[in-house]
Amino acid sequence: MFKGVKPIVYRGREVWPLIEGGKGVSATNHMSSGAWAHAGGIGTVSAVNADSYDPTGKIVPQVYAARTRVERHKELIQYAIDGAVEQVKLAYEMSSGKGAININVLWEMGGAQPILHGVLERTKGMIAGVTCGAGMPYKLSEIASSYGVSYLPIVSSARAFRALWKRAYSKAADYLSAVVYEDPWLAGGHNGLSNAEDPRKPEDPYPRVKALRETMREGGIPDETPIVMAGGVWALKDWNDWLDNPELGQIAFQFGTRPLLTQESPIPQGWKDRLMTLEEGDILLHRFSPTGFYSSAVRNPFLRNLEGRSERQIAFSGESVGDHTHQLDVGVKGRNFWVTRGDLMRAREWYGLGYTDALKTPDNTLVFVTPAEKGTIRKDQADCMGCLSHCGFSAWKDHDDWSTGYLADPRSFCIQKTLQDIAHGGPVEENLMFAGHSAFRFKRDPFYSNGFVPTVKQLVDRILTGD
Repeated sequence: MFKGVKPIVYRGREVWPLIEGGKGVSATNHMSSGAWAHAGGIGTVSAVNADSYDPTGKIVPQVYAARTRVERHKELIQYAIDGAVEQVKLAYEMSSGKGAININVLWEMGGAQPILHGVLERTKGMIAGVTCGAGMPYKLSEIASSYGVSYLPIVSSARAFRALWKRAYSKAADYLSAVVYEDPWLAGGHNGLSNAEDPRKPEDPYPRVKALRETMREGGIPDETPIVMAGGVWALKDWNDWLDNPELGQIAFQFGTRPLLTQESPIPQGWKDRLMTLEEGDILLHRFSPTGFYSSAVRNPFLRNLEGRSERQIAFSGESVGDHTHQLDVGVKGRNFWVTRGDLMRAREWYGLGYTDALKTPDNTLVFVTPAEKGTIRKDQADCMGCLSHCGFSAWKDHDDWSTGYLADPRSFCIQKTLQDIAHGGPVEENLMFAGHSAFRFKRDPFYSNGFVPTVKQLVDRILTGD
């Protein structure tokens, strides 16, 4: 029998231990987060490239007029601050004083620190807390606490939290309101898999969360400070053994995928329709993201194209050495590409299929693409506006000399371009479509039968029943 959940005290107010996942680039905005807070939970406004509106209510297109990446990066920071501030104010109004409003930022997004300062400075009294992951956000506690705002770091292991706590968070312990454990095998979007973990072998989250609680206790953090389980969370009845469990302390739950399919969800109808068709296994844990992190998204033609591009890949040497005894005679100019005989045959085959251009990667390999693909890759790299702190695709870095020092990687893609496109009505099959690995349950859950799309309130009420 489902035990049921009880309200928790968060920032001095009673809320349901249900947090809306803060999906970036306009997939979570004031409509969904304001409604989630109004239903008594913690709504999360994404502060990653949030939309602004003109006086008529139309979305302001994020057009970059500057000629250099550094200047475009400054434009991006201003867009980000203005958009997030507008979304927070609207969400706060919608909540009518119920629940709470958080914001979510990615530490690896370009300009994360000035954006966070800019948003918190202009939204005083509206934001309860900041959730933050995708990297090791050591400065998060210092920035959030300076504005009297809570911080909720997103980690995927006890080891990561221990490093954050010892180096920084212990100095602002009073503002640590929760720790989000995000399952790196099941969560949508960017995941925190380490090099020591096998992406093909998911681990049971219980012992990992138990270890996180033990680490928190070592730091003197009370059991009343919740651990928020995120990634793979669909129905609370699946987590019945976690409730009122003295080994784990207070547990809350973050829902990232289910809120995508609500009436208030801002994602386009085509994206919502696609969610209803997914089967188990349709979500791919991949490493094509320009962040360098693993991430999970629908394995649509966009991702399949990236898989194919990496499969059309051969190693080369600048001189004849070892097995690299044959000069490559297709896809490249010049004669300083030495490959194995087998790879020469494969390259000629790809060339014959229309993949006539070979592009160098940072790993001394070549990938074969069509001329049209090459044109798109080169244009997207040239148009970079610095949306990440470090971008493998364009070799951009948001500080010092503005360069990662590595060759731009054609096996990746412009994440800003594709996420903006899909969020604003672009074709769902030709863009990156983030989703958690439980998304196949939309098709199987009777709650969504006959194409039913709930309001956020109906979804929260349903979740509270355990289903």
